[in-house]
Amino acid sequence: MIQATQLRRGNTILHNNELFQVVDYTHITPGNWRGMVQTNLRKHRTGSIIDHRFRSEDRVEKAVLDQREMEYLYSDGSDYHFMDTENYEQVHFNQEMLGDSSKYLVANSKITVQFYEGRALGIELPASVDLKVVQTEPGMPSATATNVLKPATLETGLVVGVPHFIKEGEVIRIDTVEGKYVERVRS
Repeated sequence: MIQATQLRRGNTILHNNELFQVVDYTHITPGNWRGMVQTNLRKHRTGSIIDHRFRSEDRVEKAVLDQREMEYLYSDGSDYHFMDTENYEQVHFNQEMLGDSSKYLVANSKITVQFYEGRALGIELPASVDLKVVQTEPGMPSATATNVLKPATLETGLVVGVPHFIKEGEVIRIDTVEGKYVERVRS
């Protein structure tokens, strides 16, 4: 059991005997009232999203998940396929279930897949991923002194702001939590 104030995006909880994943949360402290945590929860069984408000002193049961390292293989349309590297068992998730996480998946990358009672629930991305820049505007020589970013399209279709010295073909590191440029890895 954890306090409602400790809920974070991606946590899986048991609420009213149902399994939910926290999609979004906001801490609210209205004036001299007691604090609350407003959450958007996705029901794992149906995929529907509900709003629920927890009091700050409420205790929430965090689901115990099994985690296995799997290799991302490929996508076919809206399905993404993963393979267990130990027993070669495969699971797949649809685009709706993965959401924005699919923009960080590159073939043959190692991803942690979460299971609850033998059923695959979702994936946990690494803190950062290295992706190749496939399209960006040429940099401006005068932009080296400023902190202005230009848009860059990466190999997965993700668009992020990058410094002006980044060129097409370079590999950059992206923070998967914030979805932002971290550093250049190699040309």
